[in-house]
Amino acid sequence: MHAESDERAPEPKSDDQVELGSRAPEFIKSRRGLHLSWRVGVFIVGLAVIGAGILMLVFPGPGWLVIFAGMAIWATEFDWAQKVLRWTKRKVTEAAQRALDPKVRRRNITLTVIGAVIVAALLGWYLWKFGIVMPWKIAE
Repeated sequence: MHAESDERAPEPKSDDQVELGSRAPEFIKSRRGLHLSWRVGVFIVGLAVIGAGILMLVFPGPGWLVIFAGMAIWATEFDWAQKVLRWTKRKVTEAAQRALDPKVRRRNITLTVIGAVIVAALLGWYLWKFGIVMPWKIAE
């Protein structure tokens, strides 16, 4: 074995180990006015994306996905956004792990089946009582 082969590649850092701060290119960070302009631009773009995501919560579209994309844009420059994004990722991961728990999955499947049976029973009762009535009059 050679000494060089014993060297290992550095392990990738987890989200908690990644340094906070601006990810702007060095030539932008080295000039204060340019860096401030860069940060203002990133803030405005992130704000526009988040605004579009909020509109998509009301209108058709992937609202939450777009809001998180806006937060990711802000996280390229702002420490507070990086912390919020890390917290959100951690909570989503925890929720996904809880949802994959066999007991929780069994409960959810049971509740879904019970709900489907109730909806089918109500739909059957409605059709038996009133029949299928079209909203338009074809016979006339």
